Amino acid sequence: MYIDYERIIAAMAVMSAATADFFSYKGDATYFYPGLGACGGHSTSSDLIVALNTQKYANGKHCGKQIAVHYNGKSVDAKVVDECPGCGSNDIDLSPAAFKKLAPLDKGRIQVTWEFK
Repeated sequence: MYIDYERIIAAMAVMSAATADFFSYKGDATYFYPGLGACGGHSTSSDLIVALNTQKYANGKHCGKQIAVHYNGKSVDAKVVDECPGCGSNDIDLSPAAFKKLAPLDKGRIQVTWEFK
């Protein structure tokens, strides 16, 4: 009996990438003043948007997707419009409007959980 291990490994990689979007992540959230984002559109400080770290941004794979961000019993949905090269592996950078839905801007950095919707 012949087993095509390369095909099995390739299928497992596809399944792993597809299910990665269903995980919840824990990381730091900061805020930034947007403009032209890596996804190609212009945003303002009043938009509910987010920049993902380079790995999660995945060359624009998540542009336009929504994430749900949670902190201290509060939540906000934000649209992926940008990349945050300086963010750590599960960290995100929110617009001021999105950040303010969770905490005052003077907090600067908060530990959140978030997931793709």
